[in-house]
Amino acid sequence: MTDKNTPVVAFVGLGSMGLGMAKNLLKHGHKVIGVDPSAAAREAFAAAGGTTAATPAAAAASADVVVVAVVNAQQVDAVLFGDGGAIAALRKGGLVMQCATVPPAFARTLGERLAGSGHQLLDAPMSGGRARAESGQLTFMTSGAPQAFATAESILSATSAKVFRLGDAAGIGSLVKTVNQLLAGVHIATAAEAMALAAKAGADTRAVYEVISASAGNSWMFENRVPHMLDDDFSPLSAVEIFVKDLGLVLNTGHEHRLPLPMAAAAHQLFLAAAGAGWGRLDDAAVVKVYEQAGDFKVSSPKK
Repeated sequence: MTDKNTPVVAFVGLGSMGLGMAKNLLKHGHKVIGVDPSAAAREAFAAAGGTTAATPAAAAASADVVVVAVVNAQQVDAVLFGDGGAIAALRKGGLVMQCATVPPAFARTLGERLAGSGHQLLDAPMSGGRARAESGQLTFMTSGAPQAFATAESILSATSAKVFRLGDAAGIGSLVKTVNQLLAGVHIATAAEAMALAAKAGADTRAVYEVISASAGNSWMFENRVPHMLDDDFSPLSAVEIFVKDLGLVLNTGHEHRLPLPMAAAAHQLFLAAAGAGWGRLDDAAVVKVYEQAGDFKVSSPKK
């Protein structure tokens, strides 16, 4: 390793959350080599002082750690093992810090594959969104061997407010993230339903938001997403399609364990309806549009 306190990082995925994370690593003294298919993302990272590479393999060749911050398991697999993948170039003993939301079974298998190639895995899905990624205040749900945690210590410190160490085995972090996504998706869906009822019945939706935010019905997602609905501003911070994917993952995990998850299933149907209507790339709060379209009304309200 170049320096155990500031390992060289190949950072794959300079998207909504990854770019903020990578910038914070630069601020904390890491050399970071960014990889992303978007030229705009690469340019933004270079403007912040980072370097870029054309492929994960090119970045990993001079790195100690590969951080993977992509969308799903298929992308993780391609980044690590596909054409131009990182693992063929990452030094033996190097660490993969996997941050995407993936099925727990995929994370377990990934740990076995990396052990077979002489590499470490830190199963490290994250939560907090773009704003917390940019401020270095993410929450990580992590599992892995003690050496993996030691290698990733400075990276986690630079990007997080909280790091939960959940065990030694790959997959535990991803399982806890799956539980988090069940709640997050259901909370957004129920926030949309509640505000739709308020609007359709004639309530002042901004007043309703103020009341619920100070009452027992509040949730982090209600407080964070309802303002998007009130402003009719669905600029994508976290897209509808993300919860189509994540709640699908939740339901598959329930199926694996023969556990019915009716609340998650209902929320998944709402996100599917929004995506099917053409709103998949809008902010996830746009699920409220399903209700608005069905009832011919708007939740949004002018600011007072």
